[in-house]
Amino acid sequence: MPPSNPKHHCGLFGIYGHPDAVELTYLGLYAQQHRGQESAGICSCDGGRMKRYADMGLVTEVFTPMVLSELHNPNAIGHVRYSTTGSCLASNAQPLLVNYARGQVAVAHNGNLINAALLRDQYEQHGAIFNTTSDTEVIVHLMAKPSHLGKMDHLVHVLRHLQGAYSLLFLFADRMVAARDPYGLRPLVLGRMANGAVVVCSETNALDIVDATYWREVMPGEVVIVTADGVESQWIAPQGTVNPAYCIFEQIYFADPSSDVFGENVHRVRRNMGAQLAREAPVDGDMVIPVPNCARCAAIGYAHESGILFDRGFTVSHYTGRSFIMPEQKLRDLAVRMKLNVIRDTVRGQRLIVVEDSVVRGTTTRGKIGALRKAGAKEIHLRVASPPIRYPCYFGIDFPDPSELIANNRTIEQIRDYLGVDSLHYLSLEGMLACVKHPGEHYCTACFSGRYPLAVDHPVSKLAFEPHQLRLFGD
Repeated sequence: MPPSNPKHHCGLFGIYGHPDAVELTYLGLYAQQHRGQESAGICSCDGGRMKRYADMGLVTEVFTPMVLSELHNPNAIGHVRYSTTGSCLASNAQPLLVNYARGQVAVAHNGNLINAALLRDQYEQHGAIFNTTSDTEVIVHLMAKPSHLGKMDHLVHVLRHLQGAYSLLFLFADRMVAARDPYGLRPLVLGRMANGAVVVCSETNALDIVDATYWREVMPGEVVIVTADGVESQWIAPQGTVNPAYCIFEQIYFADPSSDVFGENVHRVRRNMGAQLAREAPVDGDMVIPVPNCARCAAIGYAHESGILFDRGFTVSHYTGRSFIMPEQKLRDLAVRMKLNVIRDTVRGQRLIVVEDSVVRGTTTRGKIGALRKAGAKEIHLRVASPPIRYPCYFGIDFPDPSELIANNRTIEQIRDYLGVDSLHYLSLEGMLACVKHPGEHYCTACFSGRYPLAVDHPVSKLAFEPHQLRLFGD
């Protein structure tokens, strides 16, 4: 069965020029564990041979003190993964480390390449051998192609062949490179340590945990090259030639509330969305409760704007992990049951305004609503702090099949009936975009609106590169 909640992409962290780079990378990955819980990896270098360790599991499970000591070097990149292309296998854990004509290179990727299947098929037709089922491996094959090796701006030339969402970290023997696709779909930021070391990460909360100072975003289409001599930039596409398409779901759901994403604080944005939702969909109720816990920011905004009491309807266990990251539906269902317990005395006999950040497939939400009913809630009014998700995402969110989306080809009334709530209201698209700082046309809202920032001629499923599907395109 497909997962019932959207899946995170991945988290990146890199640091160049610090004696404790590996230990700091461990902390940076730990801060971004919410972005992926399938695998974790670190690759390090001191100017010579690279060291790599990656395995399945959480950061704290993968890296022991002994492993960290063996990786010890002044330059490192790391990755936490949720698989959006390629299955949950140890061979797909990143960073990938390969040897090619110019030496060793490690690469870590957050996003999804929509032309990866076509590129992979072309390379396999010429005898290339792939060791993973991840779209990321296509990048290193592009780098190793003889006609690309001769280009002056070798890496930039390679990145111009990619279509889709990518924030990337590369580690070479003599440099670290950060790159972001021209649409800026996925976040990537720069920071500095007190000793001058440069830090790159997906979210600013990782800067906080290592006591780094925020510097700036990696700009859409920018390639940032960090060496012992300093920092310089190259460009995949000239500035101003491509309109940004920041993934609005980062603000709604993915990013940590303490992070600044696309130039503004995530908690503030979600709180504003909750307040806007209260203005658009007022309802009489006794209390506002967030479901699940990550909807707390929006619920605070709704309660403050409406003047209705904010309270807790659930307790949350912090020892079960994030259920939607788990690879099997049975494990996800069990984790939800273990993680959320209704506070019966709080909800019994009450008219509840339940705030969700999003509803994707609806099965998990339906179960939570059922638990509130069983606990004796008098009324349940569901308010969703984002628009209905009607269209698939091809840029790194794991809901590519429209048939899996509860809002696809269903009316609001049909959704309300399925979820078992007394009333249902979603935040409008216009209301959502009014809560963020950039112009609305600078966000990707494709999962709500069906307007994709670039054409998706060849959709790629998560398992497109599994052995039984390798000829999905190009037969």
